[in-house]
Amino acid sequence: MARIPWNQYFMAQSHLLSLRSTCTRLMVGATIVRDKRIIAGGYNGSVSGSVHCIDEGCYIVDGHCVRTIHAEANALLQCAKFGVRTEGAHIYVTHFPCLQCTKQIIQAGIKTVYYATDYRNNEYAIQLFQEAGVKVDKVPLEEFNIDPNYKVKQEYVSKLLKTVGSHVSNDELAHLKEEAKQIFKGDMNE
Repeated sequence: MARIPWNQYFMAQSHLLSLRSTCTRLMVGATIVRDKRIIAGGYNGSVSGSVHCIDEGCYIVDGHCVRTIHAEANALLQCAKFGVRTEGAHIYVTHFPCLQCTKQIIQAGIKTVYYATDYRNNEYAIQLFQEAGVKVDKVPLEEFNIDPNYKVKQEYVSKLLKTVGSHVSNDELAHLKEEAKQIFKGDMNE
């Protein structure tokens, strides 16, 4: 069995962190890595000790929730709080960083930004990354890498569809196969 590639491993970590988000608008996670070691992680949420969006709703000013600290900022602040060097590190983020996070990432000396999903990719943020020499790579998460039982489940569903196939109409079987393909992102053994 092949091991999960490093980029997928760290991006999966960011997605796991995003599950801790207290924002109801967008769940974001960020993982800072140096020398293939995780040095910090963060998710978007309220200031420590404050109320959360999931409890009282978002506090919107000029179209933005001002209650939360972004995932990237939380990860960088964790490094600052505990005296962890970020110069030359990489950051893995579930979504393309906003303009403010872009500036913080550059100032922290991060040399590479990996992100999984485009999200309001700001042209000025892209320009700033280029000017600062920060490499930006889109690394979509291969979801099956998160579930260690993915292949077993996929093989089971394939076997189940073959068994059921002799007992249902062709239309019903085609529908079941299509649903299975959607669940497994098209990765089904016919």
